[in-house]
Amino acid sequence: MVSITVPPEYGYVVFGAGILPYFTSFYLGGKVMKMRKSCDVPYPNCYGVPGFHKKADEFNRVQRGHQNYLENVHDYQLMTLIGGLKHPIACAVGTVLFCIGSNLYMTGYADLTLDVKTARYKKGGAIKW
Repeated sequence: MVSITVPPEYGYVVFGAGILPYFTSFYLGGKVMKMRKSCDVPYPNCYGVPGFHKKADEFNRVQRGHQNYLENVHDYQLMTLIGGLKHPIACAVGTVLFCIGSNLYMTGYADLTLDVKTARYKKGGAIKW
């Protein structure tokens, strides 16, 4: 029979993988909702349509920053919960960096003064990887 030993620090992993990503998602989603209103991109449009919405590119960059987070967070959560059984503190710290990096990634991506190809990393978004 296989037994799994849960380290005493595993609570940090549960906080990092189970709770912190939801607050991060709400925070990033709030930025999207704010831009949706200021750029006049109503529901059900997921993205702004160039030529139809005046600030389509501005909104789309914020939306893509949030979408990138949503595409990656579930895999990261799963890896953190499994890896935390062996290295709980490293996984908990990694999750904090992932969430902070996701915010920085979106901040860079949304900056219209930067080139879209490198903007997401120029503000520090690379720490999420």
